[in-house]
Amino acid sequence: MEVLPARAGCPRTPLPDPDKRLPSVDPRAVQDFVINFTSILWEAFPFVILGALIAGILEEMVPQQTLTKLIPKSRTLAIGIGGLLGLVFPMCECGIVPVMRRLLRKGMPLGTCVAYMLAGPIINLVVITSTAVAFGPHGIGAEMVLLRCGMGFVIACTTAFLVQRQYDREGPSLLTPLAAPLPTETPLTEKAVSLDVLATPDVHPAEARAGQKRSAFQRIANISETSLHDFTDIMLFLTLGSLMAATAKMFLSPTDVASLSGSFSPLLILAMMGLAVVMCLCSEADAFVAASFTTLAPAPKLAFLVLGPMFDLKLLLMFTRVFRKRLIVTIVISVVVQTFIYANILNMVWSENVSFLNPPAAQELQTPPTSTPQGGN
Repeated sequence: MEVLPARAGCPRTPLPDPDKRLPSVDPRAVQDFVINFTSILWEAFPFVILGALIAGILEEMVPQQTLTKLIPKSRTLAIGIGGLLGLVFPMCECGIVPVMRRLLRKGMPLGTCVAYMLAGPIINLVVITSTAVAFGPHGIGAEMVLLRCGMGFVIACTTAFLVQRQYDREGPSLLTPLAAPLPTETPLTEKAVSLDVLATPDVHPAEARAGQKRSAFQRIANISETSLHDFTDIMLFLTLGSLMAATAKMFLSPTDVASLSGSFSPLLILAMMGLAVVMCLCSEADAFVAASFTTLAPAPKLAFLVLGPMFDLKLLLMFTRVFRKRLIVTIVISVVVQTFIYANILNMVWSENVSFLNPPAAQELQTPPTSTPQGGN
């Protein structure tokens, strides 16, 4: 061990052992962290691009008054249409936030936008197909599709009603300037630009050009400009969310969830919900992960499949670009509580009475082996 030279009046101080200066770092853990982070980021990347592109097209091509006229006056019908809008605009949860934000700016009611944001990543043809394919070999493909879409629709619409009621009481203060609806009384032209738009530095300047006549090349340039603005804005929070998810996955694995949960169904449902929040899977691929838990009953799997596209770590940060804190709390509590309640009801009512809710693989694993008689000596 090295020793520092002694100064006048000071004892000799030994240097610390070089091998003990820094804690050892497991290279495998670092590798897993990098893989988890990049996989979440690259899985969401193409859908963020698609969402930003659609948002740019909506901003440039769809007049504000058109959307407001297409939405029914009935709140119930408008929210119901929002819950099924994913069948027309199929979008992953990563790309649906910028699209929803542009629709909100165009005058679509907040309840309709929230219903689309929550149900759209579940009720669309791509996710329906992937869910059917993932659970098809287990013999419950159609049932899981119906249960997932039905539960997702009910949760999304119920949350949308709660959000709309809160918005009726508190108004646009629940939204960030990036998402606050534009005034409809005065068209936004070069001579009459909304003071709210000009006074908000975060709002893209393309919104101040609405109503102007432009050539095709100008429209393409404006679409590109708006899409790039939304892409960079969302990618920042997607990256931060991916970092948080990768860090959490270092300390929590699917095996840990299964071992901690045991056979207690409510705890197992909570564990799968927590896993959905942490893993941040794309809704178009999460069904294959859920189907890999062959020993689980369908209720925990449905909790995983329904909650994940509605709320996870990356979405939590992306919500902050649209909603204020108190509205985010309302959405998160509503989605989490409803998912837990409905999954437990499904587990209690049907798990022992309906045969298709018990996968063949799980039945085989849960059936104790029968002993064969040994031949006598």
